[in-house]
Amino acid sequence: MLYLWLKSAHLIFVIFWMAGLFMMPRFFVYHQETAAGSEEDRKWIDREAKLRKIILNPALVITWIMGLLLAYNIGAFSQGWFHAKFLMVIALSGYHGWMMGYVKKLARGERTMKDKTLRLINEVPGIAVPIIVILAIVKPF
Repeated sequence: MLYLWLKSAHLIFVIFWMAGLFMMPRFFVYHQETAAGSEEDRKWIDREAKLRKIILNPALVITWIMGLLLAYNIGAFSQGWFHAKFLMVIALSGYHGWMMGYVKKLARGERTMKDKTLRLINEVPGIAVPIIVILAIVKPF
């Protein structure tokens, strides 16, 4: 029964995390269109801070905790599919970290990336998630 509760919690918070990972780069695109220091700039800084503090960071932490507990519960640490999934989740967590850094740059008025690049970066979770799901469900190796 514990397995089902852990799995449910893990999936719920993965969904929250992914929603935030898809939203934040779109916020970046719109934020960059504003003048640094303007009223609209301050609104985007506030929106990004709320998304980060209320959804993204808590969902990341809970996803990791539930995922590690789930992996321990099923003995996944010795299985090849889990190692590949774990590597993908670490990479996605790195992407999350990069986004948190870019939020801070935008708040300082730094706009170092082009809109097109941000739109492409927005596809990272869309590529990572199917790979992670296939590894977790199909367990190809």
